[in-house]
Amino acid sequence: MPEPIEVRKVPITHVSDASGLAELIDAGVMEADRVIAVVGKTEGNGGVNDYTRIIADRAFREVLVDRGTRTPEEVKQVPIVWSGGTDGVLSPHATVFATLPAGSVEPTDEPRLSVGFAMSEPILPEEIGRRGMIEKVAAAVRVGMERAGITDTADVHYVQTKTPLLTIHTIRDAKARGRDVWTENTHESMDLSNGATGLGVAVALGEIAMPADDAVLHDRSLYSSVASCSSGVELDQAQVVVVGNVRGVGGRYRIGHSVMRDAIDADGIWSAIRSAGLSLPERPHPSDLDGRLVNVFLKCEVSQDGVVRGRRNAMLDDSDVHWHRQIKAAVGGVTASVTGDPAAFVSVSAAHQGPDGGGPVAAIVDVGE
Repeated sequence: MPEPIEVRKVPITHVSDASGLAELIDAGVMEADRVIAVVGKTEGNGGVNDYTRIIADRAFREVLVDRGTRTPEEVKQVPIVWSGGTDGVLSPHATVFATLPAGSVEPTDEPRLSVGFAMSEPILPEEIGRRGMIEKVAAAVRVGMERAGITDTADVHYVQTKTPLLTIHTIRDAKARGRDVWTENTHESMDLSNGATGLGVAVALGEIAMPADDAVLHDRSLYSSVASCSSGVELDQAQVVVVGNVRGVGGRYRIGHSVMRDAIDADGIWSAIRSAGLSLPERPHPSDLDGRLVNVFLKCEVSQDGVVRGRRNAMLDDSDVHWHRQIKAAVGGVTASVTGDPAAFVSVSAAHQGPDGGGPVAAIVDVGE
């Protein structure tokens, strides 16, 4: 049986701020050595060269080393997934997951939050966007499920990943070994890495069969309803965090999920919150959450036809501001209007993560003792 989970959201007040994590540890809310995952938003450009992810990663790992007994090498194995870019009203923050000692909470037969993490085998640059990456991600998801104590894929509600993307250096490396890469456009490789990873999650959970290589970024009917995939230059493996519910583990928290059908589908967010176990009126208001929503986690994507509910937009044609930033700001505004809190995890580049033009939504709520 996995150990129960404590989960808290903390603000990030400047790019290298990890004081929120330190305060949780100092207050005894969680132990440094029991922190098993962090998922957060930083304020950089969200692109290939977003250094804010690296700065935040270092700051949070330093706190875990300073306040715990794990070595820097051991702390390096803790999955810390940063999504860069807090466009619009989105606010930098981190959601911290930690285990609690067995016996510290009352067991229950009701579904309660459980988390498992895994690292894939190294992903080579020539595998990004192809079957090799999909298979390695799928294998890591299965390990994460096992570590979370989840035996039924229906109990998985959120899979957060971080995978490598292509850089000029890694493209040169592949070529030097006589290999080709899916694309030499490093920014496009962000969508590519995220999309192939989303397919890997879908394969692991039985949502789809193993797709052909030519389906990646092309067949948008293939997707996972629970995958949230980010990519960056700071790793060469897939970091995988599997979050779901397990009976008998106990604790205060529960997770649920749904999908946004398009960029303004507020009902999709409310549906995820209901799925997590909160009773809400037919037409809910942020005040109905009563402080019990820990956080929501969303992926978003511009619809490939450039239309939302029959109205065209110019995001895909805009040469001044990339659509990544525009759709993130738009969905971030919709999300904040639902939750009443701009510190929401909204990440862009949702190919094969939810339906085209929409995206998956996961919600963690505090259901009490």
